[in-house]
Amino acid sequence: MPQYGTRFTFTAGNVAKDTFAVVNFQLSQAYSELFTLDVTLASSDPAVGFEKVLDEMATLTIWQGEEIKRRVRGIVTFCEQGDTGKHQTLYRLTIRPNLWRSAQRRNCRSFQNFDIAGILQPLMKEMNIVKYDTFFRASHDQREFCVQFMESDYEFIRRLTAEEGIFFFEEEYLQANDQKLAFADNCTALTSMGKIPYNPNAASEADTYCINNFRRSAQIRPSQVTLQDYTFTAPNWPAQFQDQPRRMPYQHAAYEIFDYPGRFKDEQHGEDFARYQIEGWRNNADRVMGTSNSPRIQPGLCFALTDHPREDLNTQWQVVACEMQGDQPQALIGNEGQGTTLSSHFQVIPATQTWRSVPHPKPRIDGPQIAIVTGPPGEEIFCDEHGRVRVKFAWDRYNKANEGSSCWIRVSQAWAGTGFGNIAIPRVGQEVIVDFLNGDPDQPIVTGRTYHASNRAPGSLLGTKTQMAIRSQTYKGSGYNELMFEDATGNELLSMQAQKDMKTKVLNDQALTVDRHRVKSIKGNELSTIKGNRTKIVAGNETNAIEGFQGSTVKIGQSLAVKGDVAQLTGGTLTSLAVNVVTIGSGQMIRLECGDSALELHASGAINLKGKSLNVTIEGNGVINTVGGVLGLNPSSPGAPATAPGESYKNSIQSSVDAIFNKESEKP
Repeated sequence: MPQYGTRFTFTAGNVAKDTFAVVNFQLSQAYSELFTLDVTLASSDPAVGFEKVLDEMATLTIWQGEEIKRRVRGIVTFCEQGDTGKHQTLYRLTIRPNLWRSAQRRNCRSFQNFDIAGILQPLMKEMNIVKYDTFFRASHDQREFCVQFMESDYEFIRRLTAEEGIFFFEEEYLQANDQKLAFADNCTALTSMGKIPYNPNAASEADTYCINNFRRSAQIRPSQVTLQDYTFTAPNWPAQFQDQPRRMPYQHAAYEIFDYPGRFKDEQHGEDFARYQIEGWRNNADRVMGTSNSPRIQPGLCFALTDHPREDLNTQWQVVACEMQGDQPQALIGNEGQGTTLSSHFQVIPATQTWRSVPHPKPRIDGPQIAIVTGPPGEEIFCDEHGRVRVKFAWDRYNKANEGSSCWIRVSQAWAGTGFGNIAIPRVGQEVIVDFLNGDPDQPIVTGRTYHASNRAPGSLLGTKTQMAIRSQTYKGSGYNELMFEDATGNELLSMQAQKDMKTKVLNDQALTVDRHRVKSIKGNELSTIKGNRTKIVAGNETNAIEGFQGSTVKIGQSLAVKGDVAQLTGGTLTSLAVNVVTIGSGQMIRLECGDSALELHASGAINLKGKSLNVTIEGNGVINTVGGVLGLNPSSPGAPATAPGESYKNSIQSSVDAIFNKESEKP
């Protein structure tokens, strides 16, 4: 039997199609919001099982005669059994879109080098939303590091889409098998439902759809957005962007929104984000509120208003929010004489204006976190040209502990200047403390390092608790360089170890003071190069023991001054050579001895020569002058002879040589 007029039907879950009769409903929808459909139903079944409808798909259908004018489809999130009469039982159900499931999930995870479409894809898939549309005209660049931290999937989606100037809505659902979610960044993605006339006298049950109330309003809203940010890769970049609408009647230019950080790292993002924000803050600065009996009015559709007495209102408008209410009292037994009514209260803006959401707050991490430094298999030090590292956060359930576990993260050092300071790159596997700039999960920074049960400190605590050490570790080895301070009372010590080579460079002076002893041990060779002068002062004794050969080369001159005696002992031959003159002087006497031969030169001028035989060979002429005296050859009264105890000296020299060098050879 043909049906006439407006009517509502409802199906849900696994219950029979004719189980429920719609008594009334209220539907609330808006851009970038989860719609809510509250339905009051009457049923002859007093015990409809909640398990048959909860979390199941339900559909409200609005008919005009035999023609479907509107469908609203979603999941049943609430079910209440109401009063039970003689023939019917009332039920109240709440239906929400599939995206509502994302609000029931809270998560922590990161996305690396994904654009907004790439981030949405896994989120939609996890909620089994396989059919959705993206209408993007703007360029949405990849995000180096985007973190969802302790927020629901829905909050995460809504925040990101607002940042990117994207709004979402449920597409009109008439003939398709399912209702689809749409994401758009421009009003050109919207479709038109055609013309709707203005008729202030139309009743809500009229068969002709019209708009019977249309009220335009304006309000003061922020007039300018200024975004400020900072990026370490361009520290001198101003990183400030402003945006102000071109046409801004009845607005004060001083109403500025300043936002830091602006969440951008390049000019394109800065310009776009500033524009998105001001358009979001002003999305209701100029709007129209109205009412209609059309069931098709919903966010995501445009219509052309006609027949309004104010001509400038007869133009294209887009619906940004609406509340629809439907009453079908005849669904209750005993109210058969009453008719069905439907009305929509809507909010529209010009169809040429792209609606943006106001910015949504970003989660703030309220303190530092612990993470583990990661890298490729087999690598111990993994960093980039800025000394940044990658880490695995304890809350990250998705990324593996490898070279892709996070973005590159800056590392705080004790001192950082232009070409000076200190640097220590955290090693793979080390535990680090990670803080977040401005509490932003997308901007981690390593601020410290900590030991744990399997990554112990150098030394052996508690036994080495008085020691402070800086110890490195050989790359892919077991050695180390170390600077250690021992502060135990009475055993204070400063110890330094170089695992292989050590270089020290002093550009000016160096002073070394040792109040007691100094021991220096070199197992190999030592080379000292002194380009200036060298002065050595030994207050006590100095002993030099050279087991091999010693050679000294002096280019200019050499002098040796000894206040006491000088003893020179040679185990072999002693040779002294001079290119020019050799001078040997003494204040009292010069004596040369060898066995039974002796030569004495006295300060008085006497010269004594003794030997068992004398050979003098002069190849040229010879002259002997005795000035003022007599030269005697074999005189009867000779002068005092020279003594020659050289043999005893020879024995003493030999015994000393043997004692010294045999003792040295016995050293291990």
